[in-house]
Amino acid sequence: MGKILAICTSPKRGTVKTEVPEATLTPEWGIETDAHGGNWHRQVSLLSAEKIENFRKKIWVDYGAFGENLVVEGFDFRNLPVTSRFQVGEVVLEMTQIGKECHNDCVIKQQTGECIMPHEGVFARVLHGGTLHVGDEMILLPPEEDPPLRAAVITLSDKGARGEREDKSGPLIVEMLTAAGYKVEETMILPDEAKALKAQLIRLADGRQVNLILTTGGTGFSPRDITPEVTYAVATRSAPGIAEAMRYHSLSITPRGMLSRAASVLRGKTLIVNLPGSPKAVQENLEYILPSLEHGIRIAAGLDGECARK
Repeated sequence: MGKILAICTSPKRGTVKTEVPEATLTPEWGIETDAHGGNWHRQVSLLSAEKIENFRKKIWVDYGAFGENLVVEGFDFRNLPVTSRFQVGEVVLEMTQIGKECHNDCVIKQQTGECIMPHEGVFARVLHGGTLHVGDEMILLPPEEDPPLRAAVITLSDKGARGEREDKSGPLIVEMLTAAGYKVEETMILPDEAKALKAQLIRLADGRQVNLILTTGGTGFSPRDITPEVTYAVATRSAPGIAEAMRYHSLSITPRGMLSRAASVLRGKTLIVNLPGSPKAVQENLEYILPSLEHGIRIAAGLDGECARK
């Protein structure tokens, strides 16, 4: 059980959040008076009071200085899994991401060389609305029974990122995953740039803790095709059998299947698989591997035990 020590809001992005005695939260938006509300996964930010107190040993900071909405005593949010749910009165929050990338150094980091929000702060979406008050108790709800596996889809395409080509492969992957029972948390189109892809793979695996990331595009011989190299760069373990199986299946359809450089790896508990760029090849490959993926994903996540075929 925890306790809300401060509620902080700001009417405009890029401005310092200040304390307020109470706040009204709206489902799938966030705090009504806060500029960071919206139809996205980072509606409400939370920071453990204990982390702020430790930081105050270096320099005094007011609540809200790190951009946090809720300062809560009693929880080490950083060590709780994404999808953890919290209740405060009628309000129910679901944790959606741990940490964030700071694109511009804040004033605190400029003064001390450190900001705790990127690695200690967490974000949540509002599942059930209501009003929060300073001093309210927060409880950690039991985890959902048999929740759906969570996925993200990344399309790699220079022309797609510039809006010059319609992305047909990404939506097809979403459709197939949804039909198979997955919850697709995020989709995006990126140019064929290593830095951007690496940052998103790390964020989705470490911060959002999705079970599966599927990429489409960038697996061929073009100098701009860098998806496999970036995928290997973020891996903590290899899982080559999936990519090998896709090449085997593709070779039964066309000899050009041998030209795929697709990779399949694990980063922590997240499985990352590269799919081809064309919708036809995406459907052929994903149909082939999808029935077998769930078992491996559940083992990686610690949801299933190993089983031997008898």
